[in-house]
Amino acid sequence: MSFIDYLKDTRGEMKHVSWPTRDQVLNYTLLVLVLSLGVGVLLGAFDLLFTTGLKDIIFK
Repeated sequence: MSFIDYLKDTRGEMKHVSWPTRDQVLNYTLLVLVLSLGVGVLLGAFDLLFTTGLKDIIFK
């Protein structure tokens, strides 16, 4: 199989792909950003809680 055949086969397979619509891409991107921000805030809150808890335990 030559590189040209590979490119032709790849191009043919790309025609079978079900591409998302623009609205789907925007909605999924927004969902990922919101969930990432939420997880970041949650992890930050746990970090703050455990850090202050350990400081209180260690330095008392």
